[in-house]
Amino acid sequence: MNLVTGEEFARLFEDFEHAAFRLEVRDRYNMPDESRGFELFLRGLPDPDEDELMGPWCDMVRRATADGKRFERVRVVTEPHSDYIRFEIAGTHLNVAAGEDIRYVPRGRTARLDLPEHDYWMFDSRVVALMHFDADDRLLGAELITDPELVVRHCYWRDVAWHHATPHDEYVER
Repeated sequence: MNLVTGEEFARLFEDFEHAAFRLEVRDRYNMPDESRGFELFLRGLPDPDEDELMGPWCDMVRRATADGKRFERVRVVTEPHSDYIRFEIAGTHLNVAAGEDIRYVPRGRTARLDLPEHDYWMFDSRVVALMHFDADDRLLGAELITDPELVVRHCYWRDVAWHHATPHDEYVER
C-alpha cells in the first residue's frame, strides 16, 4: 500500500474541482503543530498562535470557496466529548469563518447509520483518500482509492453522515 504524504497530499486540496468532503471518526488526532495549543487549552488559556497555525488552511479554504468549490466535513463525536474534541470544537469557528461547512453526528447514532470506522477525504466524488494513523493517533498518510465500487460506497457514507449531521453553530448552541 502506497501512502501519499506532504506535498503530494497537499496537492489534493488544490487540484479538486468541485467538492472536498471529510469524515472524521476519531476522538483524538495527534497533530504535532497542535500540541502547544492543546496544552494551553487544557490549562484554560488561549492559544496566541491559533490564527497563525490555522492561517494557511483557512486561506486555502477561502480561495477555494471564492472559486465556487465546497469544503464539507462531518465529525462523528463521542458524547461527552473528549478533551481533544472540546479543543477541536473550540477552534472550529476559524474553519467556518473561512467557508468550511462542518457538522456533527453523535457516535451513539452511528451504529444504526452503518458509517465506517475510518477517516477519509473525498474529492469530487471520484477520489477517496483513506487516512491511516499510527497507534499514537499520528497521521501516517493517505491511501488513494479510485475503484468505482469503493468510491460509491464512500459517497453513500458521505450522504448518510451529511443527512444526519447537525451544523456546527446549532451543535455548539446545544
